[in-house]
This record gives sequence, C-alpha cells and structure tokens, in this order.
Amino acid sequence: MPKASRQQVGIWLLAIALIILAMVTIGGLTRLTGSGLSITEWDPIMGALPPLNDTQWADAFAKYQKIPQYLLENRGMSLEAFKGIFWWEWSHRLLGRLLGVMFVIPFLWFAWKGAIRKSDWPRMLVLFLLGGLQGFIGWWMVESGLETRVSVSQYRLAIHLGTALLLLVAILWIALEYLRDLKTAPRPASRAFCFAALVYCQMLLGALVAGLHAGLIYNTWPDMNGHLLPEHPFFSQPWWINFFENPGLAQFDHRIGAYIVAGFALFIYARGLRLGGYARFTAQLVAAITIFQVALGVVTLSLQAPEALAAFHQVTAATLLCAAVWHAYELRHYSAIA
Repeated sequence: MPKASRQQVGIWLLAIALIILAMVTIGGLTRLTGSGLSITEWDPIMGALPPLNDTQWADAFAKYQKIPQYLLENRGMSLEAFKGIFWWEWSHRLLGRLLGVMFVIPFLWFAWKGAIRKSDWPRMLVLFLLGGLQGFIGWWMVESGLETRVSVSQYRLAIHLGTALLLLVAILWIALEYLRDLKTAPRPASRAFCFAALVYCQMLLGALVAGLHAGLIYNTWPDMNGHLLPEHPFFSQPWWINFFENPGLAQFDHRIGAYIVAGFALFIYARGLRLGGYARFTAQLVAAITIFQVALGVVTLSLQAPEALAAFHQVTAATLLCAAVWHAYELRHYSAIA
C-alpha cells in the first residue's frame, strides 16, 4: 500500500492515543474533585445529553442526594455546586463516547481504502472491544461508590486505569508499526519491555494511593513524617491486605516503586548511550521524563496533592509509559535503523 496511506493510519491512531491521554487526565481530575459519583446512572445512549432544563437538573441532583457521598460528605451542597462536579463527570463520559466514534468511522474509511491490512482487522476489533470494556469497567467502578462508600473502590479504580493504559499502549504500538514500517526481523528487547511493565505496575500502585487518599498523609520526603516506615504498617489482618488497604503502606510502596523505576531508567539511559538513531533518543527521553516525574511526585506529595499537580503527575506517568513503549519498539527494531 502507499506509504502515505500507512502514515495516515499511524497519525489517526496517534490521535486516538492522545484522546486517551486526555481521558486519563480528565479522569484524574474527576476523581480529585470528587465528581465521579455525580452521575448515578449509566445510559450509554441518552446519557450523552446533559440536563437541558431546571426540571432535569433538579431530578439529577435529587438522585445524587440519595447516595452516601452526599449524605456523609456533601450534605447541604447547592445545585450550582452540584453542577460543578456534574460537568467534570459528564465531560469524561462524553469524551469516551467521542473516542468510540473517532475510532469506528476512520477505521471503516481506512479499511475500505485498503490502508489497513486485512490481517490487522482482528487487532482493530480487539481495540474496539477493549474500549467498550473500559466503558463498562468505568460504570462498575462508579457503582462501587453508590451504596455504602463515599468514594469508589480503590481496586476498581486501579482496574479502570489499568485497562485504559493497556488500550493506550496497544494503540501506540500499532501506530508505531504503521508510522515506522520496519520490515526486518525483530530483535530481543526484554529490558525495555520490563521497564514498561514496571512503569505500568507503578501506575497501578498510584491508583491505589489515589483511591485511599494516601497522598494527604505523610507529606515529607525522603522520610515519612520523621519515620523510615509508616506507623502501624500492618494493623489489619490478614497482614497482606495492608498493601492494598493501609494508606500509609500504599504510599510507602509507591515511593519504593518510584526509586526502582528511577534506577531502571538510569540503566536504560546508560545502555542507550551505546545506541544510535531513535533508540538512543528514546532512552534519553525515558530518563528525562522519569527524573521530572520523580521530582513532580515529591512536590505534589509535599503540598498535599493539590488537584492540578496531582493530575499533572498522573498524565506525566502515562507519558512516561508511552515513552517506555516507544523505546521498546525502537530497541526491538534497532538492527533495522542503527
């Protein structure tokens, strides 16, 4: 197929990846502002329309007033304040719907024109189904905060973020295949894939920290309010559940994960100095973003996780994951471009 057609497919997929990054950012802000539970129903079709008159706004607010978040945390909230959190959640859901449209319509066009190989159609179908699954997981997450909790389950939050990241890296990898169009046999790139997996796991740890509001405690670094470890790290039984439900220990684990990621990034940078082309550049990019991310995490923690910084910290982590995947791709095909 013409090279220009392949590059158009790659650019389209990169645009989809950018939208997912935007969704990760808005999703983070939705959680930070406590907006995620403001819409208490999941209606994939009619839910695309916001309340259009005073009666519909009153109805939406009345439904929110029945859930624990309102009763225990936001009792007395005005309708105008409710609208403020409603628009965050509605925007997040609308972007998810637009993502589906922006995937399906260009795919049909490119498939009809032959710009997408028939052998890639199953992969595209998997991406579409994964996007649909992500929407369902998002509602499953919201549902966890409607009955007895004042916020969503940290476990479901981590699954929701993890699925979004899987979709992001899958789309990015296929986009690179169309943009770079390297034909030679791939070579092993185990260390790069391990680093990407490590960043992914570190982001899931970050989701647990966010879900437990653990960024609001132990706001000193490198110590934890004068201690090496959080106080009473294993107060719950069985002991292993503390890694997932003890805010102090969750934050400690996230700190240790950051140190491991930073050390691995420096290793990648050192090995990258022996390379050339994009493989060298992506190794340097990984190291630079990692250093910035660690510094940003320390500042965010020290200031008790203000909304803007916390959201920036999350999207920087997603950017680092993308850089790690790009480096893995370049290293895997380095023999073709060195």
